[in-house]
Amino acid sequence: MPRRVAALLAVLAAAVAVLLGGAGPAGAHAALLATDPAQGAVVATAPTAVTLTFSEGVSLAADSVRVLDPAGKAVDNGDAAHADGKNDTARVTLRSGLGNGTYTVAWRAVSEDSHPVGGAFTFSIGAPSDTSVSPTAVQGAKADGAVAFAYGTARTVAYAAFALLVGAAAFVLLCWPRGAAVRQVQRLLMTGWIALLVSTVAVLLLRGPYERGSGLAQALDLSLVRTTLDERIGTALAARLLLLAAGGVFLSLLVGQLGQENGEGGDDGEDGPDEEAGTDGSDDELAELERRAAQRPLRDARLGLGVAGAVLAVALSATWVGADHSSVGIQVPLALPLAALHLLAMALWLGGLATLLVGLRHRVPLAAVELFSTVALGSVTVLAATGVYQSWRGLGSWGALLDTSYGRLLLVKIGCVAAMVGTAWISRSWVARLRAGTAEDADGTVVRTDAVGAAAVAHADRTEAAAGDAAGSATAPADPGRQAQLARQRAARADAVDRRARDGGPARAGLRRSVLVETGVAIAVLVVTTLLTNSPPGRVAQAVAATPQTPASTAPGSVPGRSTVLKLAYDTGGSTPNAKGTATVTVDPVATGPNTVRLALDDSTGKPASVPEVQLAFTLPDRDLGPLPVTLTGAGTGRWSGTAQLPLAGNWVVSVTVRSSDVDQSTATEQLKVG
Repeated sequence: MPRRVAALLAVLAAAVAVLLGGAGPAGAHAALLATDPAQGAVVATAPTAVTLTFSEGVSLAADSVRVLDPAGKAVDNGDAAHADGKNDTARVTLRSGLGNGTYTVAWRAVSEDSHPVGGAFTFSIGAPSDTSVSPTAVQGAKADGAVAFAYGTARTVAYAAFALLVGAAAFVLLCWPRGAAVRQVQRLLMTGWIALLVSTVAVLLLRGPYERGSGLAQALDLSLVRTTLDERIGTALAARLLLLAAGGVFLSLLVGQLGQENGEGGDDGEDGPDEEAGTDGSDDELAELERRAAQRPLRDARLGLGVAGAVLAVALSATWVGADHSSVGIQVPLALPLAALHLLAMALWLGGLATLLVGLRHRVPLAAVELFSTVALGSVTVLAATGVYQSWRGLGSWGALLDTSYGRLLLVKIGCVAAMVGTAWISRSWVARLRAGTAEDADGTVVRTDAVGAAAVAHADRTEAAAGDAAGSATAPADPGRQAQLARQRAARADAVDRRARDGGPARAGLRRSVLVETGVAIAVLVVTTLLTNSPPGRVAQAVAATPQTPASTAPGSVPGRSTVLKLAYDTGGSTPNAKGTATVTVDPVATGPNTVRLALDDSTGKPASVPEVQLAFTLPDRDLGPLPVTLTGAGTGRWSGTAQLPLAGNWVVSVTVRSSDVDQSTATEQLKVG
C-alpha cells in the first residue's frame, strides 16, 4: 500500500509540475485592443463614428456600443455593427452637431467563446469637461445577480446530467447489461435525460438576460431567445435539444431490449451457464450451443446500441466544446477534440460511479466492478493528459495562477481531482479484496466477502433464526403478548439477514462507502468546472473585484482638489531585481475631468526599475465603470506620464500592472476619492 500511495503522489506531482512549468501567455475572452477616437484623446472636431477593435471576433446587438454626452444623453444612432465586415470590430455612428466636452463610450459584446465582455472609456471634443453619466448607462457587461446565479446553476446541472446520462448508459452497455432491468438504474438514466433537457432549455432562456444584464423577467422575451439562437451558443443549444430527442429514442431501445432480455435474471446480475445443466458430454455441448445461440441477439443488440450511444455522446459533447474556450485561441484544431475527450472521460468516470453506487445495492457481479475499475483508470488517464493541456492553454502565466480567479479555481479543481484519484485508489483495493474473496473482520477473523460468502452467511443466519424460532415455539406459553414479541424478533432477524445478504460482507460495504465519497467529490468537481468556464483569466477587473473595499475616509493619500500621491507595493514573484518594488502614482488635481498622472517605478533598492511592460487604469466599482486605461508616455527609466479622464466623482480604484518578465506579472491596487 505505501508503494501505491507513493506512486500516486508522484504522478500528481508530475502533472502539476508540467501544468505550472509549461504555462505560457494565453488569452481568454475578447480584449479591447484599440479605439477610434483613442481612449482619453482630445479631438478638434466631432467624429462621425466610434470604432472599437478587439483581440478576437465578437457578436453584437444593436445597442452594444453607446455614446453619452457630458449630460448623460445618448448621441449615437444605435446601429452598432462590424466595421468593414470584420468580426473583431464594432462601430456605431454618431449624430451630427456634437458640442465640445467629454463623452463616455460604454460597450458590451459577446466573445467567440460565448462569454459577455464589456467596459467603458472617454474621449473629448475640443477640450475636456465635467460629465454626469447615470449608473445604468455604464453598467458594462455585468449580469443581474439572480440571472447570473440561475444561469450558472443551469450550466452546472447540465454538466452533471450529461455525466449521469452518458456514464450510466456506458456502464450498462460495457459492464452490466442486466442493469438495464434494474428499476433504480432506469431511474438514473431518465433522471440524466430529463435534467439535461430542462437545464438546456433554462440556459437558452436565460442567455439573453445574462448577456444584456437585465432581470429574470426578460427570460421569456422571445426577441432575446431569437437573438440567442443566432449566436454560436444558441446554435449549440438548439443542436443539443435535437440530439436529446434522439437520445430519448436510444434510452427506450436500451431499456426495452437489454432490460427485456435480462429481466428474468432478477437483480443479482449473475451471468454464465447453469452449472448443473447437463449430465454427459453431449448434453453439455448441446446446452452450450443453445446458450450461445440465445445470447447472440443480445450481443448484436449491445453492439448496435453501443455504436449509436457513442455517436450520440460525441455529438452531445460537441455542443459544449464548440461554443466555449476551446473554440477560440491557439491550437483550435487540437483543442476541440481534446476538450471533447476530456468531457467524455469525465462522464464515463463520474456517471459510472453513480451507477456503480446503485449496483452495489443490487448485487452487481464482481466481473462488472472489475471491468468498470479498468474503464475508470483509463478515464482518469485521459482526464489527466487533456486537463494538463487545457490548463496550459488557458492559464496564462505563473502570476495568473494566484492573482486571478481562474488560477485559484484551477488549484481547487486540482485538489478535488487529487482527492477523487486517492479515493479511487482505495476503491481499487476494495475491488482486490472482493476478487480474493476474503477479508479480515474487525476482530481479525477471516470472513468471506464475495457473493458465495455472503450467501453462506445469509443461509447460516436463516438457519440460526429458524432454530431459535423452533426452540421458542416449544417452550413459549400461549400468551398473545409473548407471541407478538417473538414475531417482532423474527422480523428483526429477517431484516438483519436480508441486509447482510444485500451488503455482501465488509469488502462490498467498504467499496460502497468509498464510491459514495468519490461521487460526492465529483459533484464538487462539476461545480468548479462550471465556474472555470465562466472565469476569464488575467483580467484586471477580476483583481479589482477581489480587492477588499476600504472606507473612503481612510483611503491613503485621497485629498480632493489638489495633487495626491499613492504608493503601491508590487511583487511579480520573479527572480530579477525589478520583480519587487514600489509604484508611486501622482494624480493632479484629483477632480472630475482631465487629471495629469505621473507614474514612478522603483525596485527594492530604491532605484528606478526598468520593466518590459507597465499598465495604469482607473475603475469606479460603485458605477461599474471601467477599467479606464491611461496612455502612458515614457519620461526616462521607470518614469511615465499621461492624462486620466475621470468622468464621475466617487471612490475610484487605481490599478498598476507590472510585468517584470515574459511570465512574471502582478497587479497592485489602491483607492482614490475623487470629488
